[in-house]
Amino acid sequence: MSDSVELYPKAVLDHGRHPRNRRAIADCSHFARSDNPSCGDDVAVSLRIDRGNVIRDAAFDGRSCVLATASASLMTELLVGKTPAQAKMLFQRFHALAAGDTEKFKDGMDVESARMTVLSGVHAYPVRMRCATLAWKTMLAALENERSQQ
Repeated sequence: MSDSVELYPKAVLDHGRHPRNRRAIADCSHFARSDNPSCGDDVAVSLRIDRGNVIRDAAFDGRSCVLATASASLMTELLVGKTPAQAKMLFQRFHALAAGDTEKFKDGMDVESARMTVLSGVHAYPVRMRCATLAWKTMLAALENERSQQ
């Protein structure tokens, strides 16, 4: 039971059962879709980045396990108000957290760090790393995939 609590604390279960920002952004400026064929997770990330280069909206959609859903939900909350450069830094910090690299994780944004720690248990389950990072890697791809504005 303690292993389960470590990987799925209450906040992770809450995000997994009641995901925030699970929708498509109709007027998104950036979009990407990725999957994890080993488990069937499929995630799309859409972002709306304004002319001032700030993420004004972030959302995800698709089918995924509780861990991948919770990670995507938390990620979308953390991205709003950030620049793409800050979003990339958040990815690096989240990846360090998920890998158990606490030294790299300590640097940077304190509020975001505190919120991301609910997913820190994933480092004890390397096979679940792909679930936890799927939306984050998809977000990186979305940042590189700007949609033409009509």
